[in-house]
Amino acid sequence: MDAAIRVIAEHGVAGTTHRLIAAAADVPLGSLTYHFTGLEDLRTSAFRRHAERMAAIYAAHFDGVHDREQLVDAVTDLIDGDAGADQEDWAIAYELYLAALRDPVLREVTDSWMRSSRAVLERFVDPTIARGVDALIEGLVIHKILATAPVPREEIREIVRRAFL
Repeated sequence: MDAAIRVIAEHGVAGTTHRLIAAAADVPLGSLTYHFTGLEDLRTSAFRRHAERMAAIYAAHFDGVHDREQLVDAVTDLIDGDAGADQEDWAIAYELYLAALRDPVLREVTDSWMRSSRAVLERFVDPTIARGVDALIEGLVIHKILATAPVPREEIREIVRRAFL
């Protein structure tokens, strides 16, 4: 599964093949077709594993948060640290988002991931605010990752603080 994730991150969904995944995993090509019904099944399993791993990292990030100030700090740290993800993680996430636009099975993977994120935030705020803050986190991370100049941490913190007013 890790090999499939790496291949999708490097080649995108459109460029991912059984051969590339088998080569990256150092396994015979036939072993992939034995364990998975097709490339779509393998891709869905890889995306699901990635989403579950990222959801666990996200949830762990909020351990120890007990008040609003700690929540603002935790959300700021999450955004400033690219939500605990590296370039490969974000490449996979964006490939998943784009593929989910056309694939209802993958849309369920993204929806489950978003529900998981909101459930973490709902430990601290009501569901409406949790949805907005979750979207704010994703949006600011996207802006930060794609920006050509660094986004100042102080600016991120002020945006987050105002979101909780």
